This record gives sequence, C-alpha cells and structure tokens, in this order.
Amino acid sequence: MLIAALIVVITAGFVALAWSAERFVDGSSALARQLGVSSLLIGLTVVGIGTSLPEMLVSAIAAIDGTPGIALGNALGSNIANVGLILGTTALVSPLVISPGVARREIPLLLLVVAATGALLVNGILSRLDGLLLLAGMVAVLAWMAWQARHPERGDAVIARELESALPEPLPMPQALRWTLLGLVVLIVSSRVLVWAAVLLAGQLGVSDLVIGLTIVAIGTSLPELAAGLASVRRGESELAVGNIIGSNLFNLLAVLGIAGAIAPFSFDQGDLARDYGVMTGFMLAIVVAGYALGRRGRLGRWEGGLLLGAYIGYQALLLFSHH
Repeated sequence: MLIAALIVVITAGFVALAWSAERFVDGSSALARQLGVSSLLIGLTVVGIGTSLPEMLVSAIAAIDGTPGIALGNALGSNIANVGLILGTTALVSPLVISPGVARREIPLLLLVVAATGALLVNGILSRLDGLLLLAGMVAVLAWMAWQARHPERGDAVIARELESALPEPLPMPQALRWTLLGLVVLIVSSRVLVWAAVLLAGQLGVSDLVIGLTIVAIGTSLPELAAGLASVRRGESELAVGNIIGSNLFNLLAVLGIAGAIAPFSFDQGDLARDYGVMTGFMLAIVVAGYALGRRGRLGRWEGGLLLGAYIGYQALLLFSHH
C-alpha cells in the first residue's frame, strides 16, 4: 500500500512540476517583455533554462537534503532519457532530420561538454568549484547561442527558429505576476515533495537513491522535452526536436549539476559513475552516428528510433533488476 501511495504522490509531483514550470516560464517571460527585455534574451531563457527547470530544482533540493544520488542520477538519467526515450519515441512517430548546422556545431559542442564534465567528476566529487565552473560553462553556451541567433547567415538558422518558436504569448502585467509567483511556489513545493517521496520509494524497493534518480525521477522530469519533441514533429519541424534535445542535454550537465554542486557539494561512487556516465556517453555518440553517417544531412528514421528506445528499455531493466 505504501509503495502504491508513493507512486501516486510521485506522479502527482511530476504533473505539478510540469504545470508549474510552464506557468513560471510564461509569467516570467511576459514580465520580462513588459520590462523591455529583448525577445532574444527571453527566448534564450525559455529554450535553454525553461525546459530544464524541473531537473534543476529537483537536483538542487536533493543535494541540499543529502541525497546526491538523486541529484546526479536525475542529470545523467535525463540525458539518457532524452536520447533513448524521447528521440527514440519521436523518431518512431516520424523520422527526424539532423540539419548540417547541428551536425557541425551543436553536436561537437555537446561532446566537448560531455568530456569536460566527465573530467570534473572523475575523482568522485562534485565540489563547489566544479559547480561554479559548470555554471560558467552554461553562461558561455548561452552567449554562443545568442551569437548564433544574431548571425543566422554565419551561424545556424535552426537556433533562431528555436528561440522564436519558444516565445510564449504576451500576458497582461497582473496575470504575468500571478503566473510567475504561483509557478515558482508550486515548482519549489512539488520538487520538495517529489524528492521526499523518491527517497522513501527507494527505501521501500530496496534500491539506491541513484537508481531512483536514473529511472523514475529522470523520466518524469524529461516529460516536457517529450511533449516539445512531439509538438515539433506535428508542426513538421523535426529539426527543432533534435535541437531541443541537444540543448536540454547541455543544460542538464552544465546547469543542473552546476547548481547542485554550487549549493551543496557531494561525493559519489566512482564505479556507478563509470557505468552511467559511460551509458550516457554512448547515447550521445548515437547522435553523432546519426548526424554524420549520411554525409551532411543525417536522419533518425523509425528503425534507428526503435533501436534507441530498445536500448533505453534494456538499460532501465538492467538498473532495476541488478543494482541495489
């Protein structure tokens, strides 16, 4: 009975988290617009940070609560879910195109961030300095995205389209304030409840916090990316689906881990890190194969999507049945 109740609480927490993140982004974007902030800066915030808000808050609260396994598992597990579950599922619905610009610029940037983050974590400690370095990397990526969007003739027009498509509708000032405050409050409360329930569920199932972070928590906090990917496919903009996933993966490593480390440094088992970081890297390399295998215009078809989804299901099964 307790396990069933915890699953209900966690599910409700995910729903509240997704709803409040959307309300907060809509409200804060409208406020920024009213205050004269440029559409480019708002778009960068929405695309880069907005979709990763659930992961950021959950990992920050988990680190503060002394459950770093959930913080680390959420960041790595969300990246694995983004490629295996979300890209795999989206490609099964409709084949995805990886634009030449994404293959030349965003994919190498993602691999660079994966390598740099791994170098910081290899000693089994995410220190405050490591967290600050990751956050500095996030700022650098935002600046790079801004340059790309301002110079689409020299950069990648996909980024400019991503930013434009992510801008929410304008809202009156009173409604913008209400959504911002309500969204923030519900975000914090739902994140807190979610971490609490996840820790209890780990104890009831006899698995580690890391496994819960890599599985249930990572899947739940990645649901907004799945919705965004399917929406892009329905609009016939499959290139945006791939771009959104790469952007989310960048921010999961730089912002989610960076915030957790800067707030509450923690240590972790290096053996577990080698396994899960290795799996995450393997999924990132799958994007490389798709991006470069067919020359300058890669493609993720239904067959490739099925392979990604199958690999993700196999990894989840391995975690749940072999790791305690």
